[in-house]
Amino acid sequence: MILACHNITKAFGDQIIVKNGSFHIEDREKAALVGINGAGKTTLLKIIMGQIPSDEGNVILTKGKSIGYLSQHQEMESGNSILEEMQTAKAAVIEMEERIRTIEQELKHLTGTDLDERLKTYHLLTQRFEQEDGYAYNSEIVGVLKGLGFAEEDFSKQVDTLSGGQKTRVALGKLLLTKPDILLLDEPTNHLDLNSITWLETYLMNYSGAVLIVSHDRYFLNRVVTKVIELDYGELRMYAGNYSDYAYKKQQLREARLKEYLNQQQEIKHHEEVIAKLRSFNREKSIKRAESREKLLAKITPVEKPVESTNELHFHLEPSITSGNDVLSVELLSKAFGSQLLFRDISFEIKRGEHVAVIGDNGTGKTTLLKILNEVIPADSGTFKLGANVHIGYYDQEHHVLHMEKTIFEEISDAYPTLTNTEIRNTLAAFLFTGDDVYKLIGDLSGGERGRVSLAKLMLSEANFLILDEPTNHLDIQSKEILEKALNDYTGTILYVSHDRYFINQTATRILELVNHTFVNYIGNYDYYTEKKEALRAAYAKDVSAPVQKQEPQSVAKLDWKAQKEAQAKERKRLSDLKKTEERISKLEQRDKEIDELMTLEEVYTNSLKCRELSEEKSGITQELELLYEKWEELAE
Repeated sequence: MILACHNITKAFGDQIIVKNGSFHIEDREKAALVGINGAGKTTLLKIIMGQIPSDEGNVILTKGKSIGYLSQHQEMESGNSILEEMQTAKAAVIEMEERIRTIEQELKHLTGTDLDERLKTYHLLTQRFEQEDGYAYNSEIVGVLKGLGFAEEDFSKQVDTLSGGQKTRVALGKLLLTKPDILLLDEPTNHLDLNSITWLETYLMNYSGAVLIVSHDRYFLNRVVTKVIELDYGELRMYAGNYSDYAYKKQQLREARLKEYLNQQQEIKHHEEVIAKLRSFNREKSIKRAESREKLLAKITPVEKPVESTNELHFHLEPSITSGNDVLSVELLSKAFGSQLLFRDISFEIKRGEHVAVIGDNGTGKTTLLKILNEVIPADSGTFKLGANVHIGYYDQEHHVLHMEKTIFEEISDAYPTLTNTEIRNTLAAFLFTGDDVYKLIGDLSGGERGRVSLAKLMLSEANFLILDEPTNHLDIQSKEILEKALNDYTGTILYVSHDRYFINQTATRILELVNHTFVNYIGNYDYYTEKKEALRAAYAKDVSAPVQKQEPQSVAKLDWKAQKEAQAKERKRLSDLKKTEERISKLEQRDKEIDELMTLEEVYTNSLKCRELSEEKSGITQELELLYEKWEELAE
């Protein structure tokens, strides 16, 4: 064990963050701390770090072990470049290297005892330098920076000029380079693109120390952690396994508790009915029996009903009308900002009912594409066309569709003037805005609150084509799962940009990857994308620098889409034929056994006509089965 929390209690006024909570982290263990927004996860990390005192209980870090902490917000104004700031994490090694170089210069001028003493110091330093992997520290720094999404031309940028997200990435890199015995990471995947998140996953899985992570990235947690610690209404509970294991076990436990509660309520009700009936007889014996039952009833220890979360979104998405089958057609679309080319001559189509996720590295032009489709900005060249009866509902991650000077109530009432005050309040309550909350100014809301207002407007729009830009940003895991269900139940068409791989896996039927200024198409979810990306990138986005020849309107992306559609249809037919073949084989094998059993009956084997009929049927079954076995093998290949 490297870290333990014993009976931690913390409250802010009436708000209990944790009550008598305990958990531990083993050496090299990778664990997650999960809970809804506002549960107190960050507070608990700060208690562990000693930044906030607990009301009761204690935190124990094994003697001689080091701990490192990444908070969500970083203040970094050192005047250093990014590279210089990263080098501060290796200050001891760099200082050691400088001492070694100094001694090397001194050795040229020493003799006798002085030389022997200096050589002894030199050998000790070089030995320790090797143990600290000193010869590789430069390449280690560069590797971490590139892994976290910094290009070499970024290394010279001053950290003072960086955005909050970039500063957090630098802070994360410095922390990884210091290699503490236990890492505490608060939302480490925020501000990372998909490639950087994948790099961090691999780094943490192979990390020699322990890790405790707060994150809403379920795909990331599934890959990295082997234990989940849940903070739920002040209680701490531990679950073995990754996030999916935790979610399944939590649901099973909740269902078991609910069943136990309902069974007990039924038992209590039964007792009460029997007692009432016995007392209604108004006889001495019946009253005594009623009193005896009342004593039994009083001894029952009540089972608490599982808590229903009141802090939960409630919404349903449904289009008011059905669009045509062709929802969107994009032809040879291009966009650049100055010398920075985002994409060139991209073409694709979206059909009714498709859920299409757009993915790619930061800065490749994903959000720009959505803005072009919503006519927020123009394309440089190319066209796009919406199909018949297509009505767009747009969710903008920067929330430009909201009016900062309006209250939440005004934002909804002005957009939907036919709604009554009660209808508006009911809608906002479903998105966790109650009481006087509805009179808050949009400009004063947090990112998560603005996101909820945008989702409310999206629901009321009844659009049949949703275009969403990072819809899961600022949502906790519970809210993400509610949004996933709403989108999966939605009968319209969806095009969205997201970095949330778990969300993509749950909701996408198709993925468009923006890479090397073009789109690569994948008919499937994120797992399918990870399986096929190398092959399809090589085929459709392999040459970045070569001049692009003018394509016919039937572009590579379209051909790729059609080819994959055909391949998908072929695969469905193969699976269907395989299933039918298996069913036919099973049916014939069963009949073959029945014939063998019939032939043992006296009334059959003494009847020559019946025997011949069954024998011919069995022969026909044998021949058909041989053909079916061959067919099954071909299909199974």
